[in-house]
Amino acid sequence: GRSTLSFAHGASLGNDFSSAAGSYILATPSDDDATNENSGIWFLDPSGPSATLTLPTLPAGWRYEGWAVSGGTPISTGTFTSVSGADALAPYSGTNATPPFPGEDFLINAPSGLSFPINLAGGVAVISIEPYPDDSPAPYTLKPLVGQIPNTATDRTLYSTNNNASKFSSGSVIIN
Repeated sequence: GRSTLSFAHGASLGNDFSSAAGSYILATPSDDDATNENSGIWFLDPSGPSATLTLPTLPAGWRYEGWAVSGGTPISTGTFTSVSGADALAPYSGTNATPPFPGEDFLINAPSGLSFPINLAGGVAVISIEPYPDDSPAPYTLKPLVGQIPNTATDRTLYSTNNNASKFSSGSVIIN
């Protein structure tokens, strides 16, 4: 017998992530300071606003999580199961209301080793797939969307992520 092992198999995630897509903007809607707009990342199209993520529904026990990576340090934007609606985290945002989409402003309560507000230009935007409950603060190995944030990034400009599904682990089993 032969078998191919992949995350698309029904015994795993049961999804094909080859059509996953998304984009994001830099903005800080949770404060009124126009000088720190590159300190927040939101997975939305500001012209609607509307959702920009195209992701399959995950099975029970899994969630998506947004990340901004700055200077090699990943910072979570929160976990979510729907591409529209707020995510489950907002520890770094200011006091103003934020859009009902995954994202985060990095303005207060910086994790150890970082100082906020932070300029995300030159960093990386990531959507990962995480086990739930999650026992690690680091991103899980499955990252269907990854996008380099331009060094010259400007706020409220829509930037695309790249589909990273081809880099998911896979394998074959042969039983003789």
